[in-house]
Amino acid sequence: MTVENILSKLVSFPVLGGESNLSIIHWIKEYIESYNIVVNLVPNEEGDKASLHCRIGPEVDGGVILSGHTDVVPVAGQKWDTDPFVLTDKEDGKLYARGSCDMKGFVACCLAVLPEMIKADLKKPIYFAFSYDEEIGCLAGPELAKAINNFYKETPKYAIIGEPSLMEPIVGQKGIHILETYVNGSEGHSSRIKQEVSAIHESMRLMLWLENKMNQLIEDKQLDARFHPPHSTIHIGQVKGGIAPNIIADKAHFYWDVRTIPMDDVTSIVEEFEAYCREREAELRNIFPDFSIKTIENHPAVPHLDTKDDADVVNFIKNICGKSKLNTVAYASEAGQFANEGFQSVICGPGSIAQAHRANEFISKEQLKKGEEMIQKLIKELSL
Repeated sequence: MTVENILSKLVSFPVLGGESNLSIIHWIKEYIESYNIVVNLVPNEEGDKASLHCRIGPEVDGGVILSGHTDVVPVAGQKWDTDPFVLTDKEDGKLYARGSCDMKGFVACCLAVLPEMIKADLKKPIYFAFSYDEEIGCLAGPELAKAINNFYKETPKYAIIGEPSLMEPIVGQKGIHILETYVNGSEGHSSRIKQEVSAIHESMRLMLWLENKMNQLIEDKQLDARFHPPHSTIHIGQVKGGIAPNIIADKAHFYWDVRTIPMDDVTSIVEEFEAYCREREAELRNIFPDFSIKTIENHPAVPHLDTKDDADVVNFIKNICGKSKLNTVAYASEAGQFANEGFQSVICGPGSIAQAHRANEFISKEQLKKGEEMIQKLIKELSL
């Protein structure tokens, strides 16, 4: 099958983050197994989702993992000109569909070049690692990376995460942690604002604390010029609370995220926030004894990626992608999770992140070709 044929099949599975991905993962599994390659599934506890991994080549140390995810973001509310789950060729050099760029294009490249991997005289192995629920917090990445480490007797050396980067080598990404804060205050007539504890007013104080914390990091010169913006960011994305203009709100909550550069520790930021919350509780329980602030994880923190310029994987990826300029990204991926498991990791894949998550998402045919060419060069490098 050609890369376009495979991509057409992959995008036809409308698997959103959080949903069962067994339909697409079993199709990929059967495709790989048709070439007599043993495929291993890593299911979730409920059994309705699974990642997969497999090895092509000899059982020796020093192989390369090619990593991708099988889920996509929703299309509801977006204005698509075509069916988002049908690969559409408008004869403008682009292929349109949800996931065509992020990141089924890379997965299609891996599968399309599989026959060449099998025919090659590989001296070191290539591994496929395809996950689920990446789009809602990289939830399966740690377990998949750990499964590869524990399953094989040999140890892979590098991991290439094929997120869309226009085939540029990415050596750094920010970490991300999404949290939810719930405030329980006391309701009452709005004229009694000093006698009650407004959950909305207190939420505003907490949000201002978070903004001030971000600004303090900047003032303290916690900066990394490789990133744009060059500092950690703290952002409030959703706020809910109150039932009427003249009623003091007894409930409010907000969602916030922290995107950290490698030098900042998200745990310490959250701990400082929690300490401030305890101070507010201690003060306001004199007015309303049941006043409380509770913060929970929306999903576990996704670690940053900070691959050093002199790491072996850097020269390796430069050789096979054909580009020497290193870059960083502000979005999160599974790269940091694979790095934490001991694999030297980089991001490099076809397509532009500017096309991801939007209506009329596309990947250019030229980028698909470049993705295939990178993997073909990878085969040659591992056959030397």
